[in-house]
Amino acid sequence: MNSKLKGYLWGAIGGATYGMNPLFTLPLYQEGMSPDSVLFFRYLFAIPILALMMKFTHVDFKITFREIPPLVFMGIMFALCSLTLFQSYNYMDAGIASTILFLYPILVALIMTFIFKEKLSPVTIFCLLMATAGIGLLYKGEDGATLSLVGTILVIISALTYAIYIVGINRTRLKKMNTIKVTFYVLLFGWSLFAVRSMIDGGVQSSPADKWFLWGNLLALGLLPTAISLLTTTIAIQHIGSTPTAILGALEPATAIFFGITVFNETLTFRETCGLILIIIAVCIVVIARDKKPA
Repeated sequence: MNSKLKGYLWGAIGGATYGMNPLFTLPLYQEGMSPDSVLFFRYLFAIPILALMMKFTHVDFKITFREIPPLVFMGIMFALCSLTLFQSYNYMDAGIASTILFLYPILVALIMTFIFKEKLSPVTIFCLLMATAGIGLLYKGEDGATLSLVGTILVIISALTYAIYIVGINRTRLKKMNTIKVTFYVLLFGWSLFAVRSMIDGGVQSSPADKWFLWGNLLALGLLPTAISLLTTTIAIQHIGSTPTAILGALEPATAIFFGITVFNETLTFRETCGLILIIIAVCIVVIARDKKPA
């Protein structure tokens, strides 16, 4: 298998495994666990997995004092991204939430335009309008029912905080730090946020002892959509670059939609399908257009 084919394979695995978030999260919600408690365990189980990856690849755990503030900030942004996404599952179908989250590359382009004064291209404007139209199709279904406003706002905040995280990683001293090392400390500081929030809410909710399979869900959350997704996406970027890897990220909402329909009996109308397709196409165009911009 040549390097390029390996890259596409790893990228597909990375996108698909990240789309498994709802598969392992929704059963935990059905047992009464809160988003904070679910994320507490998700990060807690992912941290030692990433630590083993660092040890296996001989990555130093040492960080400097000047690296701590950006790592703390990125940890908060990453944690807020996870928290708002997981909260949105209580207000809308997970597949739709995952597709709206996929707007983050467009938000990255807008941040670069308004904060770092990059020129806003006609392609980006067109794609922003296309994505907005897609959300419009999702917002009101064929039966007249509207998408939850609270859920929509939560997912957009999730996409925005993830966009801030991506821009921040590339615009701070963390850009030159090993990817797994950055993610290890981001998850570590992010986990602290969930620990504090859970304690304020009266403590962490664990899975019932007589339902051991739910602990498997928590472990799977830390392993598949977190550690494995990170590792395979990083490998894919090394083999085929960031743009094809980002486009393969469209498998994330596709996977979430698949499990939502087959496992959780979520429904998808023709109108919603058109909206999802518009959003995915708009994002892919933005990613390709930004990759072709001169350095």
